[in-house]
Amino acid sequence: MLAALVVSLRAELAEKRSELDRALERIAELEARLKQNSRNSSKPPSSEGLAKPAPRSLRKKSGRRPGGQDGHKGTTLVQVARPDREVRHEQGLCGCCGARLAGLPVTVVERHQVLDTPPVRDEVTEH
Repeated sequence: MLAALVVSLRAELAEKRSELDRALERIAELEARLKQNSRNSSKPPSSEGLAKPAPRSLRKKSGRRPGGQDGHKGTTLVQVARPDREVRHEQGLCGCCGARLAGLPVTVVERHQVLDTPPVRDEVTEH
């Protein structure tokens, strides 16, 4: 009786091992399919949708750092004391608890100025 049990368990183990081998082959096949893209398979680039790799730039490196170069005096626009127009952006609700903020004292003020150039107008001179 014990010998029969051992034989049946060995047969079951062999069956489970073959199932596991088939499953591992299937997993490897699916992982290989996931790694395919238009560069390493015959798939067209349009089939990748939003998963397309970013295009590579054809520009060559200049060796310079971005921004102002060494020895160049940098300048920045300073904020004006009295702007032509002021727009207040007040938050109505607390971002954490959702409570109303109207009527509460202001604790943080951030200033940001945008300089708009006036529209260009053609000047016509007749001679």
